[in-house]
Amino acid sequence: MIALISLILVITLSMAIVRVGAIALEMTGLSKDIASFQAQSAFSGAGFTTSESEYVVSHPVRRKIIRVLIFLGSAGITSAIATLVLTFAGRSRNEAITSISILVLSLLLLYLIFTSKRAERWMRRWIKRFLAKAFPQLRVYDYSQLLGITKGYSISQIKVRRRSWLANKSLKELKLDKEGILVLGIYRKTEKGEIYVGAPTGETVVLPGDLLICYGPEEALVRLSKRLKGSKGDMEHEKAVKEAEMKRLQEEMMTA
Repeated sequence: MIALISLILVITLSMAIVRVGAIALEMTGLSKDIASFQAQSAFSGAGFTTSESEYVVSHPVRRKIIRVLIFLGSAGITSAIATLVLTFAGRSRNEAITSISILVLSLLLLYLIFTSKRAERWMRRWIKRFLAKAFPQLRVYDYSQLLGITKGYSISQIKVRRRSWLANKSLKELKLDKEGILVLGIYRKTEKGEIYVGAPTGETVVLPGDLLICYGPEEALVRLSKRLKGSKGDMEHEKAVKEAEMKRLQEEMMTA
């Protein structure tokens, strides 16, 4: 009976560790489904070979979490096998049937608890609270993922030259948003030193020497950085607007 209780405790502890690991991964910016799958994969040692796993282990904080889950998983699986053998070794048929019945009922109860939405909300709340206090470094936002850097978008610095198409125009005049480009901020040199204009408005005028921090499609940013003032630059702008509109329509069709 002691071996059976030990086995149930090992299984319960294993399920709790996977839940904690999944929430820890989720706190680093992963989606709930991906975090849960990767935590189970790392703990069990099965299936942790997907392209998502390569993305997960490239993150230093997530890599530490995965390392701990793999270590605990190897110990947990070994303990479970050992206690399982002890549970049924040298038992009579009736004792084995009783042990199996207790084990099945215990597993069913654990399944109901760990799949219950109410229990999940309670566990998530307390686990997140504990992890936030004990491991504040988990609150790491993956800006590459959040900004879609891997999906063709990028953040770029554009130096505004005197002959640049951007020079001496307000952001309202430039209409960069129609090209799918957002100006996040501007570094500008003044007599008092360099200043930073965060979240500039449409009335903000771009001056020669400014360093623009822009976000948008990578190819569009590269073309914008090379665009010169004049009629040719205006034509390139119109072409970029049309391409951005086509891209937006394609994205809408894919998500419809």
